[in-house]
Amino acid sequence: MVPDVTDSHIDLLCLGEPLGEFNATRGEAGAFLFGHGGDTSNCAVAAARQGMSVGYIGALGDDSAGHSIRALWKREGVNDSQVSTHPSAPTGLYFVDHGPSGHVFSYLRAGSAASLYGPRDLPRDLIRSARIVQASGISQAISAGACDAVFEAFETARKAGVMTAYDTNLRLKLWPLTRARAIIHAACAMADIVLPGLDDATQLTGLNDPDAIADFYLRLGARVVALTLGHEGSLVATPVRRDRFRPIKVNAIDATGAGDCYDGAFLAEYLRTGDAFAAGAYANVAAALSTQGYGAVAPLPRRAEVEARIAAEAKL
Repeated sequence: MVPDVTDSHIDLLCLGEPLGEFNATRGEAGAFLFGHGGDTSNCAVAAARQGMSVGYIGALGDDSAGHSIRALWKREGVNDSQVSTHPSAPTGLYFVDHGPSGHVFSYLRAGSAASLYGPRDLPRDLIRSARIVQASGISQAISAGACDAVFEAFETARKAGVMTAYDTNLRLKLWPLTRARAIIHAACAMADIVLPGLDDATQLTGLNDPDAIADFYLRLGARVVALTLGHEGSLVATPVRRDRFRPIKVNAIDATGAGDCYDGAFLAEYLRTGDAFAAGAYANVAAALSTQGYGAVAPLPRRAEVEARIAAEAKL
């Protein structure tokens, strides 16, 4: 069932860059499957599939990839009423190849419509009406204007009592580590919920131990840290409690959007229950299920699938 989403009722509002995706299959050489991506867009779709009312803010090009992304959002019930269409700048694209060490990304996003988005473009009333505003390191890495837009959106949300969530998603092809650290740490200091992945967090913090990484982000001011650990499951920490969640066994094919799925499922369940640890357990399962097909969006599970797997796991 597609959620009923209006501008006056949005649980989760995501900000960043949607992308067209070309994902190499393991079949015919040189064959790519077209799909959709962009970390915060994936998060939005994942949350919508859990039954949340979700909106998106940013910009797309007036091209086939942009039109396809809007069609996706319409099917999934993601409100795009405040996503602008740039008359000449393109929608960004990326390619996914699969090698022995995992998936490898290549991007065509320089000068994209989303990179031209800035603070002047923000729909502040919509931000103030949401329950959570979410962005990521990639949202800020694509341009100085986009970087400032995230800071402004978070400041607007905080002043209105709206929660903020931030995925550290580190892409060193977009900016040097020193700048990434400064910007991402500053954004995390403005976030109620920080959603890092272990590999990125290790580079950003210089720490290897998951508990030490969780402590680092809690010291920055996060109320909740939800740290994904890849094949080792995940960890959720607050200032007074922390839990580890074991990995879920699945027939993994492509982990392209697993972290984004985790974000969307975590935020959806947190909004539904108010319990960060219930949200962590739920998202841990959802993210595992999302690796069972190609592409960032197509394999994202719906609530019924996640709940069925949780019930099955409880019987083990």
